[in-house]
Amino acid sequence: MGNSDVDENMLCNLAELFKVFGDSTRVKILYVLLDCEMNVTEISEKLKMTQPAISQQLRVLKTSGLVKFRREGKSIIYSLADEHVSIILNIGLEHLQEL
Repeated sequence: MGNSDVDENMLCNLAELFKVFGDSTRVKILYVLLDCEMNVTEISEKLKMTQPAISQQLRVLKTSGLVKFRREGKSIIYSLADEHVSIILNIGLEHLQEL
């Protein structure tokens, strides 16, 4: 996709996507989901945060298309939506390590 293929609306959507990464809790959730899929209880235990706090941020991540979920019995299992999310996280981490 070249620069001429991107319109102002697409750039606004990109800015909105990056805003989602502007919350440290959401980034931490995405980071723990890099390794494996988890349910809310597992995520909250790993991050030492309350389940309601995690659930609230997972809603934002789902709405933004960064995480997906599936039912397994009574549990809902969360994972990164696709490889692009892990690429964004990894490139951001690489950039920070170069600074």
